[in-house]
Amino acid sequence: MKCAVMGGTGLIGSRVVEKLTAAGHEAVPHAPSTGVDVVSGRGLDAAVAGSDVLVDLTNSPTFDEASAAFFRASMDHLLAAARRAAVGHFVVLSIVGVDQVPELAYYRAKALQEHLLATGPIPYSIVRATQFMEFMDSVLSWTTDGDTVRLPATPVQPIAADDVAAAVAEVAAGPPLRGIRNIAGPDVFALDELGRLTLSRRGDHRTVVTNPAAGMFAAVKGDVLTDRDAYFGPTRYTDWLS
Repeated sequence: MKCAVMGGTGLIGSRVVEKLTAAGHEAVPHAPSTGVDVVSGRGLDAAVAGSDVLVDLTNSPTFDEASAAFFRASMDHLLAAARRAAVGHFVVLSIVGVDQVPELAYYRAKALQEHLLATGPIPYSIVRATQFMEFMDSVLSWTTDGDTVRLPATPVQPIAADDVAAAVAEVAAGPPLRGIRNIAGPDVFALDELGRLTLSRRGDHRTVVTNPAAGMFAAVKGDVLTDRDAYFGPTRYTDWLS
């Protein structure tokens, strides 16, 4: 089976390519560095030609209102290229709870991407993942002021990038779900406690202060970013830190 992997050189995409290849599939990575631009459509037809599966792991360069334009343009071009190439399965990676946080522009944009895929002409699968363990440093940096980090107590269920890639590769190699599969890490943490754990284990002397109004995740109400009924990745956060 031939798989065209958009965003195939990134954090998740490179791992998806490795796992599909190891399983005996022909997985071809595509990115701006390989001459493919999903926003303009440049190089897409050649990249998708002959593919059985299209996996979209591209991402908006910003988390603000401009992200909607990125996903609308990219999905318009990808769906059109997939239709012309008679692709039989279109896979997108999204976020657990993405449709339950309308206050966040980026989440609205990802929900739009899901809608365009689900109402499009190609049999599809949506894999929704919880927050990546690898993004914790960025989360800490967003609200750091000197030696203080301010974080809300938002429940999160971090998952390792390698576990995300394994789930995406498994879905891509199978029949279209025509729906959504949620994947998550095995443990739920309050974000502020996760910050304290991370800094402590790394010998970082910054102090985490609980602030319900701090950072992007302050807009999240309740535990919508977790799913205790999801498919669990095996990697625990404490093991990943080690």
